Amino acid sequence: MTRAGGLPQHELTAQLLRITDELADKFHGVFGRETVERFVDETYALLNENATVKTHLATLTARFAKQRLHDYGRAQGLTKVEVPQVLFICVHNVGRSQMASALLEHHAFGKIAVRSAGSQPSGSIPSQITEVLAELNIPLTQAFPKPLTDEVVRAADVVVTMGCGDSCPVYPGKRYLDWEVADPVGAPLHRVREVRDDIDRRVRSLLSELLGD
Repeated sequence: MTRAGGLPQHELTAQLLRITDELADKFHGVFGRETVERFVDETYALLNENATVKTHLATLTARFAKQRLHDYGRAQGLTKVEVPQVLFICVHNVGRSQMASALLEHHAFGKIAVRSAGSQPSGSIPSQITEVLAELNIPLTQAFPKPLTDEVVRAADVVVTMGCGDSCPVYPGKRYLDWEVADPVGAPLHRVREVRDDIDRRVRSLLSELLGD
């Protein structure tokens, strides 16, 4: 029997079918079932390719597929856009982009939609990253590395890159910022705090600009 993501194939198929059913119901009237099924299958394949630990892959597939469908609907003009959306990109999506997205969500109080992705997502979020954010009462319990996909870039109003080179697609009408921020992964804790504070200053400035404060 073949196995994928740590599950027997029939169990995996059943879980992906359940996810498709739930998302097809949630996005009823926006997307047909075939579109939802395509996103679920593609999302699982993307995460399975890059995941180091695959124990919770089905759960992550459900969360990421839901986000991708929201972004696809936003990019296609099929869903109502209520707030600006910011996308943070770094290489592995375990350090700078995760810190930036967590900090912006913390300060924005729902006034900004926030996404993060990696040009080459891999690994897991280091304990030093979660620790320095916890010092500001920002939990990072639900975060995981996500691949950079077309619809998340199309849905963004502002795309912030941090050390990922030319891997991000460029679309007209988007605002692109390149933040030269040190990589905190593998650095001692005091340096990670310095990176956190650097990103925090930049995030606060961007938020003020976007909200016109």
